Amino acid sequence: MSDREFKEGPADPLEGYLRNLTRRRFFGSMAGGVLGGLGATALGSLVGDRPAFAGSRVNEVDEILASIPHHAPKAKRVIYMHMEGAPSQLDLYDHKPALQKRFDEDLPDSIRNGQRITTMTSGQARFPVAPTAFKFDRYENNEDGVMLSEILPHTGRMAKDICFIRSMHTSAINHEPGITFFQTGSEIPGRPCFGSWMSYGLGSMNSDLPTFVVMITQGIGNMQALSARFWGSGFLPSEHQGCKLRAGRDAVLHLRDPDGVSREDRRLMLDLAAKMNEEEFAESLDPEVQTRIAQYEMAYRMQMSVPELTDISDESEATLEMYGPDVRTPGSFAANCLQARRLSERGVRFIQLYMRGWDQHGNLPGEIRAQAKAVDQPQAALLQDLKQRGMLDETLVLWAGEFGRTVYSQGNLTRENYGRDHHPRCFTVWLAGGGVKPGISYGKTDDFSYNIVENPVEVHDLHATMLHQLGLDHEKTIYRHQGRDYRLTDVHGRVVKDILA
Repeated sequence: MSDREFKEGPADPLEGYLRNLTRRRFFGSMAGGVLGGLGATALGSLVGDRPAFAGSRVNEVDEILASIPHHAPKAKRVIYMHMEGAPSQLDLYDHKPALQKRFDEDLPDSIRNGQRITTMTSGQARFPVAPTAFKFDRYENNEDGVMLSEILPHTGRMAKDICFIRSMHTSAINHEPGITFFQTGSEIPGRPCFGSWMSYGLGSMNSDLPTFVVMITQGIGNMQALSARFWGSGFLPSEHQGCKLRAGRDAVLHLRDPDGVSREDRRLMLDLAAKMNEEEFAESLDPEVQTRIAQYEMAYRMQMSVPELTDISDESEATLEMYGPDVRTPGSFAANCLQARRLSERGVRFIQLYMRGWDQHGNLPGEIRAQAKAVDQPQAALLQDLKQRGMLDETLVLWAGEFGRTVYSQGNLTRENYGRDHHPRCFTVWLAGGGVKPGISYGKTDDFSYNIVENPVEVHDLHATMLHQLGLDHEKTIYRHQGRDYRLTDVHGRVVKDILA
């Protein structure tokens, strides 16, 4: 059972929530008291289509209370674009022009300072400085302008809406634990991911679609494995896990009815299965049985909602052109960005976009240029599309990799070609919308983009800040598992108030 707490806030910003709260607390108190039967029945109707089992009353009360924010939210949903493989901040966002004069110089020991490096470069005789091969251009923002790589022109033109965090850091130095940490708040597998915590904490806004949706784009070059546990619910009920939307005709596997099975036949099958599962739950009291019924019902409703979602024939030519030439290619980053906007319109809470192919240990200039070309126009179009529809203010958009890249070259170094190793000490992520200050840069790295010198932000801090914007106190968003209270931020994290509007 959850130990989520709730504190009432000011009446005005929370008026809508408090109206619901009064009604829900009334039914919740009945569920535990003399009128328990009536309370549970009413709660069942509030929860939605899930059957109100006699043994599940406490869980249903708990689930409703868990979906009430701690304070007035700034954002309703999250779109998280994860650049799997870890893009180089030096070649995209962190402008270090003085490095051009240090080409092929050894990185000073005082900068490295004995920090941990990977076995891929620990045997190198030298650590030669590799300045970026790209020019940087100045774009107008809400400060003194921001310098971005020439390979991100579309993103640059949206700089007035973006908050760049140049002082991100992590404890993970390899991809698997790095992605796991960003998704779950722990390098150790098995914890619920961010989208699952959000589903648990806020619930659904559309009963016909999952609360948490995942889409993947295949990049080029070296790609890391993407395990389904990156969108798993861990020890939270499995109804909170992400649903993967595939490219092509069957966006969700096994959603279509087999030949010869009508929708009416499917309804009869589900009703029979629900009866059998109700009997099983009455004996086992296993909450996963309830989840199973809910998932069957969701799949039934998705037979109608998913085809409508993936049919983009209702989009205007101007919108499609805005996302770029790849938008009609299923599974492309452009297509997935457009789907992210469509999912947002339909009430999906957490939309995870993975773009693979950023692990550039060699041939970095050529590969990162191709990767940037694939994401630049679509990600800028997504921001522009949300903004012109009045949705950006209530949508928190995150762009991040699992760590950064070293200033020194891995392997052979020339002016035109080099590789970079993993670097957890500093990298750049960006946020947009959702009550974050637009058009600013936060944090600073040293002259080598190797160490943070101003306003460090750790992964738990980022998570705490995002939860805060969603109306959730990260210290109170708790789930008890095997006798311990767990949080997305574990025992860490602070809200980075300087970046909030």
